[in-house]
Amino acid sequence: MEVLFKEELTQKSISDFPQTRYQGSKYKLLSWIWKNIKFLDFESAADLFGGTGAVSYLFKIQNKSVTYNDLLNSNFHSGVALIENSEKKVDDFEIQNIFNRENNGFNIISKNFKGIYYTDVENAWLDRIIQNIYYYFEDEFYKKSLLFWALFQACIIKRPFNLFHRKNLYMRLNDVDRTFGNKTTWDKPFEEYFLRFIRQANRAVFDNGKTCRAYQNEVLNLNNNFDLVYIDTPYISAKGVGIDYFHFYHFLEGICDYYNWQDRIDYSKKHHPLKSQYNRWVDKNQILSAFNELIDHFKNSYIVISYRSDGIPSIEQLQKLLKKFKKNCKLMVYENYKYVLSKNHNSHEILLIGWD
Repeated sequence: MEVLFKEELTQKSISDFPQTRYQGSKYKLLSWIWKNIKFLDFESAADLFGGTGAVSYLFKIQNKSVTYNDLLNSNFHSGVALIENSEKKVDDFEIQNIFNRENNGFNIISKNFKGIYYTDVENAWLDRIIQNIYYYFEDEFYKKSLLFWALFQACIIKRPFNLFHRKNLYMRLNDVDRTFGNKTTWDKPFEEYFLRFIRQANRAVFDNGKTCRAYQNEVLNLNNNFDLVYIDTPYISAKGVGIDYFHFYHFLEGICDYYNWQDRIDYSKKHHPLKSQYNRWVDKNQILSAFNELIDHFKNSYIVISYRSDGIPSIEQLQKLLKKFKKNCKLMVYENYKYVLSKNHNSHEILLIGWD
C-alpha cells in the first residue's frame, strides 16, 4: 500500500507502528485517511476514541501535537507507550529481570480463569510476569505501559477470535480437523510473543518534537481547544447490536488492575468477565444524542468521523448532524474494505469531514 506522507516530516513511517489483532484497528486505512484529510490546516489533533493508537500515530509522524484518549485502561496504556512516550524503551536486562523473578504469592489468573482462556502453565506464567512488571516498573510509567502493551498483544494473538467474549479454550486443545484459526499460532509460548512485541513497541517509540499526551477520560470531559478531532466510536450494527470493547477485552482490563481483579469479576458468567459498565456509545437509543453532544462540544475544531455505512445512526443522520455545526461536509467512501469477523459484505468504510 502506498504511504502518503510528506518526506521531510517522517522521522518515523507508519510501518514503524506495530500491527495488532485488536478489533477495529484502522491501521490498514491510514494512507486513505491521510489522503482525504491532509488538505486541512491543523497543528493539534485529538483522537477521542483512540483504541490501538494507529490514527494517533499517523498524526504523530505528521509532526502534530497529539492527544490520545480512550476510556479503557488497557487502551490508555497503548496511548502512553506509543504516543505520549517519546524516548523510554525496555532493554534486555530489564526483560530478563521480569523473567527470572519468581511468583510473589498471587495466583489471580490461575485461581479464577482455570480452563477458560489459557492452559494452567500459561496462566501461571501470566501471573508471574504481571506481578514482576508491577514489582520492577511501578514507578516507571512509560516502560510499564510498553510492557503491558506487549503482554496485551501476546494475550490477544493466542486467543481464538482474538477476543475474551467466551470460554473457549477447548477450540485450541481439541484434536480435530480445523477449518478455523491457526493452532500453531495459538500454541506458541507466551514468552516468544512477549519478546517479539516488546521489540516492536521499542521500535515505534520516537519524539516528534511536539507535546503528545494520553488520557483516560469521558470525551466530553476533554478540553475543546484542538484544531482537529478524530472520532471513531464503537460500531452499532443495523440490528442495534453494539461492539462493547470493555466486554471483548475485559481480561486486559483485569491485568491493569491485577490486585483488585478478582473483586471485580462477574462469576455468574462462564467466562468470568468484569462486572458490566453502562456505555452510551453502544446504546442504540442514546447514540444519536451522544453524537450531537460530542460534535457540539468540539464544534470549533475540524471534525473527522470514521464510520461504517450500515451503522446506527445512519450516514444520512450523521451528515445532517454535522451540517448543523459545520458549513462544509465531505463524505468519502472506501468500498472494498474487509472487516474482520464481519459477514456483511455490503458495508463500506466511511469518512465524514466537517469544516468551516
